[in-house]
Amino acid sequence: MPRRSPLRAAWAAAAAALSLAAAACTTNPVPVPSDGTSPAGPEAPTVAARIDAGLTLPWSTVFLPDGAALISERDSALLKVVPPGGSGPAATVGKVPDVVPGGEGGLLGLALSPDFASDRFLYAYFTAQADNRIARFRLDDRGGRPVLGAPDVIFTGIPKASTHNGGRIRFGPDGFLYVGTGDSQRRDQPQDRNALGGKILRLTPEGKPAPGNPFGHNPVYSLGHRNVQGLDWDRAGRLWASEFGPDVDDELNLIVPGGNYGWPMVTGAPHREGFLDAKVVWPSTAESSPSGLQIVGDTAYLGALRGQRLWVVPLRGDFAGDPVAYFTGEYGRIRDVSRAPDGRLWALSNNQNPDFVLVLSLRR
Repeated sequence: MPRRSPLRAAWAAAAAALSLAAAACTTNPVPVPSDGTSPAGPEAPTVAARIDAGLTLPWSTVFLPDGAALISERDSALLKVVPPGGSGPAATVGKVPDVVPGGEGGLLGLALSPDFASDRFLYAYFTAQADNRIARFRLDDRGGRPVLGAPDVIFTGIPKASTHNGGRIRFGPDGFLYVGTGDSQRRDQPQDRNALGGKILRLTPEGKPAPGNPFGHNPVYSLGHRNVQGLDWDRAGRLWASEFGPDVDDELNLIVPGGNYGWPMVTGAPHREGFLDAKVVWPSTAESSPSGLQIVGDTAYLGALRGQRLWVVPLRGDFAGDPVAYFTGEYGRIRDVSRAPDGRLWALSNNQNPDFVLVLSLRR
């Protein structure tokens, strides 16, 4: 499959040697590295439990220090808490104010502060009346139950639409907040460095552009994205992101600072000068539409919406191997994949009425 060139000439030479795009229906083995070692096989998921917590359109999960799971519901704007290990029914923590749901918008991604033990901050990405924005809340503990404090809106102006609102937020190993946004059906946004749509943003915990960003005092970390809903880092600190294609070419991308991933000029891995190739390409969006992303060890786990399955992708350095599908059509649309403190994965179903949590154990 042809490949695109990156922005910088120096990086292009290395990327040309290392880049490997994959499709679900093609052979894309993880290359044996130059030291001659063989990559470990992916950890396969098996169903350990199903938690019928009475959820409605859950979107994101974070885990509190005691192991309880905090889950956002897109349309209701409610935060629900499930006891550790799913040992009881979900309870409502609170409703995030000023959420205006509609289409794919509403209460979306959640993230806990890296200093949660001391500052008790919960971050939420949501659709408001005029934009998508990020607020943080103190999550107090009263009698062993979390209580939602007043919102402090730290970042505004992310464009909204009925679709392509992005919404995933996650703190990176560097302590900064990374934000996946969508193009909000505005095709001029992703290639404009001064626009917030179609980007991955990198912010301080206070919502300012993080120091060291590639375009100076600008929140943009990478550009040329269509709709990013999955972010995670591998064990070496490399950032990976899942992205929706149009009617073709869903993507798993390896993100570099200042990288341009092509939308709307190109999709997938066509080897166009000035753009970075996707590492995995699903030519048929009916097989994927990847949303939440969780990396464990050398393996990426992606929830598929239209594809109604869990994709498992082996990673080795800058390479990504053949995606392998699990649970195809068995549990409906999978919105999010997150790792619980006990090492198991929690996968959120969507549009099952009611929705549920699928708890997955990993084995080689």
